[in-house]
Amino acid sequence: MKPIYFLSDAHLGSRAIKHGRTQERRLVRFLDSIKEKAGAVYLLGDIFDFWYEYKLAVPKGYTRILGKLSELTDLGVEVHYFTGNHDIWAYEYFERECGCIIHHRPATVELGDKVFYLAHGDGLGDPNRTFKFLRWLFHNRTAQVVFSAIHPRWGLELGLEWAKHSRLKHNKEEDPTYLGEDREPLVLFAKDYLKSHPNVNFFIFGHRHIELDLALSHDTRMLILGDWITHFTYAIFDDQGLRIDNYLEGETEP
Repeated sequence: MKPIYFLSDAHLGSRAIKHGRTQERRLVRFLDSIKEKAGAVYLLGDIFDFWYEYKLAVPKGYTRILGKLSELTDLGVEVHYFTGNHDIWAYEYFERECGCIIHHRPATVELGDKVFYLAHGDGLGDPNRTFKFLRWLFHNRTAQVVFSAIHPRWGLELGLEWAKHSRLKHNKEEDPTYLGEDREPLVLFAKDYLKSHPNVNFFIFGHRHIELDLALSHDTRMLILGDWITHFTYAIFDDQGLRIDNYLEGETEP
């Protein structure tokens, strides 16, 4: 079986990340290093810090990563793009121009002889009412139509500044930490979901920017992928099983 890769939360283009161009190049080099051997790549959301597709316009930049995704799909590698809470508004562009397969909802897939539940993770078990309201608003079709009426010059500027404010707010707080099995929303969600879907072998999420590999039962594990801002982590599933690794240029062979 060809290796299958999972990663999330690069937040490319963030105005709150000083090393943004270096960060994008590092992700591109990683994808380039696996292009000949990957069976599939699953991008589990928030690859961009803000992405909004107008009918005739998309955000400026990102030529390196978009070109590399196109190269992967041209080589026959399946690239699955799950939207997160920062790139909800990805519609046809990634499919039409880059050949990616877009997922707007969590998905259960069979890889090898294992069953995977894959999602970005936003909105799954999170009790924060403000976040729930914003998530509902951002997903609301009427709100999306209204936002689309704003000229891209101002709409994209507004979105990038909102994303920057969100990132700076989180940077002022302590780094995300694992809350424990009895408090971590994604763990609670996975445990509850497992009760009615006991055939799931692996849950894989992004969103939380923490690195976690947790056994939920004898046959089921749950992974949270970290990020591509400070951790540069990814998961790989191959004949040796599923594991999390770090991309350290010059040291790690993905």
